[in-house]
Amino acid sequence: MPAPPGPRALPAALTAVLDLLRCPRCGEQLAPADGSLRCPARHTFDVARAGYASLLTGNAATSGDDDEMARARDRFLDSGAYAPIRDLITELVVGHAGARSAEGAPPAVLDVGCGTGYYLAGVLERLSSARGLGLDTSTRALRFAARAHERAAAASWDVFAPFPLRDAGVEVLLDVFAPRNPTEFARVLMPGGVLVVVRPAPDHLAELREVVPGMVSLDPHKEERLHRVLDPLFSTERTEELRYPVDLSTASARDLVRMTPSARHVDAEQLEAAVPSDLTVTVSVVASSHRVLPER
Repeated sequence: MPAPPGPRALPAALTAVLDLLRCPRCGEQLAPADGSLRCPARHTFDVARAGYASLLTGNAATSGDDDEMARARDRFLDSGAYAPIRDLITELVVGHAGARSAEGAPPAVLDVGCGTGYYLAGVLERLSSARGLGLDTSTRALRFAARAHERAAAASWDVFAPFPLRDAGVEVLLDVFAPRNPTEFARVLMPGGVLVVVRPAPDHLAELREVVPGMVSLDPHKEERLHRVLDPLFSTERTEELRYPVDLSTASARDLVRMTPSARHVDAEQLEAAVPSDLTVTVSVVASSHRVLPER
């Protein structure tokens, strides 16, 4: 009779960030336990076979990408249309990274609202010694994020809740087209760490919004609101605007709509009919780097 299978090992990328993770229920450090994560109080959290840790607890609401949105996001980002955005993010990060924690661990990159892990993977590709962790509410997107890079771990979490991470353990924090929790950002960033925030400019995808009924409009006061929440905790070091045209096929244009919040507001049949065979759209974003203020 064959021997029963042994305990399932954790993905190497997840093992590499265990020193950062804390139990969402009691705050104690998490450790491997038969293919799961467990704290000293025996609170246990599953690690999916897809490789991500399920840290959302109880009746915590989940949202984010559904399966179709996650697949559309993966296809669209794989096309390279947003590669200049990823390049700008890595440019803002590189030069800030390289420090070590008090325990001598490699630098950690946290991507909040990581989606499929596309931007986290780009940063890790440039920072050869870094380890990464992506947080997102969408388990469908986390299936992609957990394999986006060999040094990228992934876990389910709600950006608006206190992060299941220790204080001052992260050197680089990415927030790309994602909600923000400035208080938690400041808590988990180590002294000298950098926060990179990317958000759409007012004319982002303007041509697509003109032809697709129901797409969500952009807040004209987004920059004001961003600085209102960040300025009490962070200083802004650098701000860059990126604007370029992208030629989209019909399929790519549909994927682009499906991967945005507009996917929940656009009728599927209208989307099929509205997108022309070829469309040039403007990609227009603002990216900025920030440091935690020493006195807060």
